[in-house]
Amino acid sequence: MSKPKTISIDGTDYIRADSQPTVTGDIQIVVADRSWNFIGRTTHNGDGSITIKNAQVIRRWGTSKGLGQLALEGKQSNTVLDDSGTVTIPAHAVVAVFDTDASKWQ
Repeated sequence: MSKPKTISIDGTDYIRADSQPTVTGDIQIVVADRSWNFIGRTTHNGDGSITIKNAQVIRRWGTSKGLGQLALEGKQSNTVLDDSGTVTIPAHAVVAVFDTDASKWQ
């Protein structure tokens, strides 16, 4: 007999913890197709897509050394970020992923 993936209590659905994708929780910069740049806590899904929680669009880098500078040094004085909630980028649209120094992005 298979285990249910969800249970409903008083009209609210709850999902089994072991049925969720693995959340790395790493703060990463994700470059997507058509020049979209996001930063947030990433989940790398089994289908190759990436879900970003507390995502922010990097509207203006504000750097002299590109996205790598943001990854290593954090937000700069001229960096502009726009809150975007949760964003899922399909696998075919992921161009690059930068690991960051998470302590610079707290």
